[in-house]
Amino acid sequence: MRNLDKYKGVIPAFYACYDDNGEISPERVRALTEYFVDKKVRGVYVNGSSGECIYQSVEDRKVVLENVMKVKGDLTIINHIACNNTKDGMELAAHAESLKVDAIAAIPPIYFKLPEYAIAQYWNDYSSAAPNTDFIIYNIPQLAGVALSRGLYAKMRENKNVIGVKNSSMPVFDIQGFVRDGGDDYIVFNGPDEQFVSGRVIGAKAGIGGTYGAMPELFLAMDECINSGDMKRANEIQYCVNDIIAALTSGHGNMYAMIKEVLRINEGLDIGSVRKPLVALTDADKEIAKSAAKMIADAKKKFL
Repeated sequence: MRNLDKYKGVIPAFYACYDDNGEISPERVRALTEYFVDKKVRGVYVNGSSGECIYQSVEDRKVVLENVMKVKGDLTIINHIACNNTKDGMELAAHAESLKVDAIAAIPPIYFKLPEYAIAQYWNDYSSAAPNTDFIIYNIPQLAGVALSRGLYAKMRENKNVIGVKNSSMPVFDIQGFVRDGGDDYIVFNGPDEQFVSGRVIGAKAGIGGTYGAMPELFLAMDECINSGDMKRANEIQYCVNDIIAALTSGHGNMYAMIKEVLRINEGLDIGSVRKPLVALTDADKEIAKSAAKMIADAKKKFL
């Protein structure tokens, strides 16, 4: 049986780090990585949705990963390599393996609705470019436009590098199906942050999420409560986290711009804004960010 312990726990999705001109900032990438090292999370998920990957070039994404790897410490590194063409994704997969990441991950190809055998080939081509690296399927049908079926998952498990699924579909029972089908040799990561507790309870052994970075201590506390069986406290923290997420998503600007402002307020960490066409914060949004930052600070005082 495979040992998947290095993936179990809280894995924040890594944010895009820009300089004041909107270009990738290696210095800010390293600063954010060091922040996560200090917070003692299990690992980071690099170049995914939170990393604004679909708005970045192949070279941008290489620079991000290279700088994460320079200061990663004991973090488990999962690098999302999907592109909307196989050639670029294979280049990113090979680059990730050359840097000795723990795993690569990929959504299915977007826009054209491809048959399942074409999606399987797309994922297997990526995996073939990193033959010594674990591969994680990223299921996010509400954005990718196609869902991971249990039949396609069974087909993908024929690939020895496939170790599980990052499941961001909203029906929580999808996690249960993937857990049952894969068994102990595979891992399922809970995706929707608002259901961290419920996803973990029905079998997800870890979580990867876009809001974790704004409040990693609260997700670590939930994980600890789940592991110790203190479900009452786990649920109390989840309810509080969900209120914070509602605030983070209530502005005119993009949620990731809001999170970056919260990090600047609470942690003194400046990693820039977001890349167009994502929308930057308005002045009114900055007031919401102040409120969200205070909600996080208050929650940490209450639960930690």
